[in-house]
Order: sequence, then C-alpha cells, then structure tokens
Amino acid sequence: MYILLNFFCAVGFALIHFFSKSVRFANVVPRTKFLSFSAGVSVAYVFVHLLPELNHYQEVLINELKNSPWRYLEHHIYVIALAGLVLFYSLERLVKLSKNNPHFKQSENASSGIFWLHIGSFFIYNAIIGYLLVQEEFNNVLGMLFYFIALGVHFITNDWSLRKEHQHTYDQYGRVLLTVAILLGWLLGALTELNELLLSILQAFIAGGVILNVMKEELPQEQESSISSFLIGSFGYSLLLIFL
Repeated sequence: MYILLNFFCAVGFALIHFFSKSVRFANVVPRTKFLSFSAGVSVAYVFVHLLPELNHYQEVLINELKNSPWRYLEHHIYVIALAGLVLFYSLERLVKLSKNNPHFKQSENASSGIFWLHIGSFFIYNAIIGYLLVQEEFNNVLGMLFYFIALGVHFITNDWSLRKEHQHTYDQYGRVLLTVAILLGWLLGALTELNELLLSILQAFIAGGVILNVMKEELPQEQESSISSFLIGSFGYSLLLIFL
C-alpha cells in the first residue's frame, strides 16, 4: 500500500516541477503571503521533523561505525548535513557571482555552463529525495500527506528561485530535468535498497540542502514578508506534526 502511495507522492512532486511554468501566483503581489506561508511550513518541517531525525541517524552511524577508526569522530551526521548545506550554498554563490561577472554576461557558453552546473546539482538533490521517498518510514497515511505538503511547497519556491535565475532556459530544460529526477530517484528506490549507514548519510546530506534552500528562498525579504502567513504556516504545520 505504502509503495503505491509514495509513488503518487513522487508523481505529485514531478507534476509540481513540470507545470511550474504555469504557476502564476508565485510571481504576483499575493506571492508574498504564499511565500511566507510556505516558509512557515518548511521551517516547521525542518525543526520539528528533520532535525530530530538527524539525531536518529547519528545513533545509526555510531552503531555502524563502532568497530571503525571513524567511531572517534563526534557528530558524524551533523558534519555530513553541514557538507550538504555548504555545497548548495557554494553553488548558489557561484551563480550569483557569475551574474555580476562581465565575462559571463558576454559569454553564452560560460553562462550555459553555470546553468547546467546549477541544474545538475538540483537534479541530484531531487533524485535523492525521490529515492528516500521510498525508504522513508511513515507511521500512517497522514504522515505521508504532511511530508508531501512540506516538500511540495518547498519545490514550488525552488522552481520560482531557479526560474528567477535562469528564466526561459529553466522553463525549456530545467523543469523537465527536475521532473525526471524525482521519478528516476523513486524508481531506483523501488528497485534497490541501501543499508542503514548509506541511507543515513543520504538523509543527512539532503537535510543540509533542505535547510539551506528553506532559509535562502522561503524566508522572503523583510519588506515582502507577511508575518501572519508565516505564523499560520509554522504553528499550524507544527501542531499537525506533533499531534497527528
């Protein structure tokens, strides 16, 4: 049953990317309220669900590495999460700097290279999320639904951000590749199975990327934010995660 339900989740994520070109409400003035609401949901997901999960993955790593020299390295899983955050932050900075570099502005090949590097990193990001969707242990159907909601609004704002950076190139290639990545990741997850150690590493790495992307795009600038929408999203989603 759950394999069918998480397949529908994967299809839902893929459709979000594929039809992101048609999502107009993200580009108009009411977008600020939606962006603030999605920020609240995603921040609640990070602090109420994702960070506590890292503690579980840390215990898995300690158990798996108890006979390894690496057992003396404390906070293994948090270092991996930090590596994911640093990698995605570095890529974002590279894109920002390239936009201000005269060489990139005048060179179509250089600009294209930055696009493929950026989209390539999000392709891997999405593929891993699709893979982990199969491996995720949900307590019930509601747990899967709340997971879908949190990552769904996260993907919507990711699409908005990537389109803002790459414009028509993202609509032509990027959204299709991210659509394929989710489904490909899900298929690999359905056909293969990693041990707990590797799963914990992937989960931690993606957690770092999610945290960075949440803070980067889903918390709008002060003059564009809606505190009421943010509070509704964060407290409402936190209550759902805690009590349901």
